[in-house]
Amino acid sequence: MKNSFLIIAIFFSQIIFAQTAKEIIDKNIEVSGGLTNWKLLNSVIIYGNVTLGINDEYPIKIYQQRPNLTKTVLTINKKETAIEGFDGKKGYAMNYAANKLQEYPNYNPESFDNDFIEWENKGFEAKYLGKEKIGDIYCHKVELTKNVNKTVYYFDVKNYMLLREIKKEETLNYSDYKQVGSLLMPFRIESSSPKKDSDYVISIYKIDTNKVFPANIFKF
Repeated sequence: MKNSFLIIAIFFSQIIFAQTAKEIIDKNIEVSGGLTNWKLLNSVIIYGNVTLGINDEYPIKIYQQRPNLTKTVLTINKKETAIEGFDGKKGYAMNYAANKLQEYPNYNPESFDNDFIEWENKGFEAKYLGKEKIGDIYCHKVELTKNVNKTVYYFDVKNYMLLREIKKEETLNYSDYKQVGSLLMPFRIESSSPKKDSDYVISIYKIDTNKVFPANIFKF
């Protein structure tokens, strides 16, 4: 009988945590603009400056379009240079040793949407991991798992905005949220990795949405 009560208690605790994780994700989507508005977003151009290392700063433009098209362009010595992208078939990135763009057959493009938007339809499982501080801010921790891939998200307990995302090889911090049309988007993104060889900070000053791009803009 005791074992039965234990099994029931574990079952209900799992349901509560699953519901809590779902509620936190749903709340984030709601306060940042709503699911309908996020699904109506089909493309963005992000304008800003990226800092690499200690003080190497360059103007940056990032083009993104559903479902996973992307292109990142830096302005170096007053010349725009593509450094990474995916055109729907080919993924490419700058080979700095050879100083040229190189195709990468195993390039893994990221989805236009965050994984937690309609996460259930994408085959993810969500788990609530409790609360943890980022600086002076208490955050809800939610883990999304699909196969062997795990990502932990930190949502501000007061306003449910996403502050941190921890992947296998990268940690992303989001801040300085501003209104872009009907959506709230971060205007500062900080990336760090265990090896510290690809860390960067992007300070954004403008985001254009739902622009129609030339057909070949993402081509390698």
